[in-house]
Amino acid sequence: MDQKKVGAFMKGLRKEKGITQETFAEILGVTSRTISRWETGSNMPDLDILIQIADYYDVEIREILDGERKSENMNKELEETVLKVADYSNEEKMKLMKKLHIFSWIGVISFVIFMILEAMGLADSGYTEAIADFCAGLSFGILMVAVVYTSKYISKFQAFKKRLLKRQ
Repeated sequence: MDQKKVGAFMKGLRKEKGITQETFAEILGVTSRTISRWETGSNMPDLDILIQIADYYDVEIREILDGERKSENMNKELEETVLKVADYSNEEKMKLMKKLHIFSWIGVISFVIFMILEAMGLADSGYTEAIADFCAGLSFGILMVAVVYTSKYISKFQAFKKRLLKRQ
């Protein structure tokens, strides 16, 4: 897939409609900068937004991805399948964000406990020192998990995890 060709095609479709990037951004609920990135080919829309774009311009998703018009119509079953894939993708993203949200709150709470113990001078000896050290380590560990979850490598980690679990 040639992203520059796709971007030029989307720009042409927008020009055919006679609308600005700002207007189209409002229609899709994104920023005009996002539209610009799509049209220059430096970025591609998510699948669910791609479906909205195809509907708005009354073209097939395949035409957008190919960067040119086709004469044959998209099969209704194929369109429904693509919609299901988009829904599944969104559900997976929401699950991931929910996990990240929970991890973040655990990290914040453990860091607050650490700071309270440190401020009260209780993090220097005994059980409270162990609790403070545990909370500091937990909050740092959760910060590292958040970095991994928000990086582009999360899918690689998930694939590796699945391979490991299948071996056992």
